[in-house]
Amino acid sequence: MTADDDLTKRLVAAGRSAERRLSGSPREATVGELLSGLAAPDPDEPADVYGDGVVTRLERRVAELLGTEDAAFFPSGTMAQQIALRCWAGRTGNQVVALHPMSHPEVWEGGALSLVSGLRTVHPTTDPRQPTAEDVADLPEPFGTLMLELPLREAGFLLPSWEELEAVVDAARDRDAVVHFDGARLWESTVHFGRPLPEIAGLADSVYVSFYKSLGGLSGAALAGSSSLVSEARVWRHRYGGQIFHQFPQALSALAGLDRELPRLPPYVERARVVAAALAEALADGPAPWFRINPEVPHTHQFQVWLPYGADRLTEAGVRLAEETGTVLFRRWSPTVVPGVSMTEVTVTQPGLTWTAEDVREATRAFTARL
Repeated sequence: MTADDDLTKRLVAAGRSAERRLSGSPREATVGELLSGLAAPDPDEPADVYGDGVVTRLERRVAELLGTEDAAFFPSGTMAQQIALRCWAGRTGNQVVALHPMSHPEVWEGGALSLVSGLRTVHPTTDPRQPTAEDVADLPEPFGTLMLELPLREAGFLLPSWEELEAVVDAARDRDAVVHFDGARLWESTVHFGRPLPEIAGLADSVYVSFYKSLGGLSGAALAGSSSLVSEARVWRHRYGGQIFHQFPQALSALAGLDRELPRLPPYVERARVVAAALAEALADGPAPWFRINPEVPHTHQFQVWLPYGADRLTEAGVRLAEETGTVLFRRWSPTVVPGVSMTEVTVTQPGLTWTAEDVREATRAFTARL
């Protein structure tokens, strides 16, 4: 067993036994806990076969929530998004996708857009922010699709303002391009935008949403859009190996997440802002020479914390805090491109709603004392 494996085991054990935490971790859940989180099924409802039954019910629910004509279930968001972009390339006659270099297809999909789908990407900006209308208007070559990741996770779960989003969509239309939203975490964007989900999704030609990232489902995603696009996407889903025989556990967990977690996301966002402000206060009074909360006021229920220490040192301090006090403040830290600087992501969900600002400050002081 490596030192990293040992640290992971300690993180999971400490998280499971912790009395206080800001959120749960997927690694900490047991099989029994995951099964108990499924929506209570009708015992007489037929099991799905290749996507009918409860899967169809989930697809209709998503289309209704997003205000689209149709939606299709996919076993993964990676598959849903690649197929969406492939379909748009065929429809526009342009294989070029404009997207941010920090977006999911560029960072986490192994170059699949080009290797599997034969698409090519261009970047409206390389800055760690959302693209602007000016960025899109100034791209020096034609593109068929503009893909926007909302929020942009790697840049700090950043969202544009509503006016900025409208402007960048208009700029893409002026370039005769279609617009696709990577909305893996779109569910929680309503607070920042001050708009309901159908109005947000209505700006795009297609939207992908995840069922596990914010809703706590087992896995799976949906692609929503026009009936014509979704019908074509279903054909490609089969070709990509996504026509699974039984998917009712994933569908039931997604329906449970829509019932349970979707209404809670706005309070999570509001509490994350309290947590971020209290963290900043405590870190400013602590021993660290500097820190960064990114963004300073979270756009969603997730944000980044940057500190000028090694990742292992920071992770160890967090594990010790959990083991010695029963409080989980931070989990794993990661090195950044800046030597000696590390970053972690903070997520606030149901367990974090009970934390006061003073609880956060107290935990932060206890954390920095262990560095």
